Amino acid sequence: MITRTLLAFALVVCAGFIVQAAPPQRDHLTPQEVDLVKEAQILDKRIEVFIKAAERRLMVINNSAAANAKLLKKDSERWGELPTGSRAELVGDIARIFDEAITNIDDVSGRDERNPLIAKSLRKLATAVNTIMGQLKPLSTEARSDSEIASFEMLNEDAQSILEAANKLPPEVVDKKAKKNN
Repeated sequence: MITRTLLAFALVVCAGFIVQAAPPQRDHLTPQEVDLVKEAQILDKRIEVFIKAAERRLMVINNSAAANAKLLKKDSERWGELPTGSRAELVGDIARIFDEAITNIDDVSGRDERNPLIAKSLRKLATAVNTIMGQLKPLSTEARSDSEIASFEMLNEDAQSILEAANKLPPEVVDKKAKKNN
């Protein structure tokens, strides 16, 4: 009986150290972005929210907020303030945003694999991934800290998954009537 009590006490103490040692997980989306994701119930619109959220972090990383001041002012009411954090944190946010976008596409695919919004959303996401990765690639070679290197590795894995999935899509069918009307 005493042995069980001591063992239980030791487990509680060890669990307390483990919980204290693990830093709290950073939210990869701002509260306003979370609300926008919840509002966007259609897959392609939700993917657009994820893309814009990733682009906002890229803007902070590239210090291009001043160049985009007009756009930021227009978006501030709906999107809120730009996210803050170190480069490692912001790159990690982008990776988790991509991961969440992948999960959303997978969820819809699991329920209805013939849903035309899956291919449309995946193509939009792949285009954004190419643009974002093109801008971040030079920065990845400058990564020095373990957290920054890990963030870039996580981002590269998610980007590769998205691009591989997009490459497996059948060719996009162009509606000649719709194209003629444009």
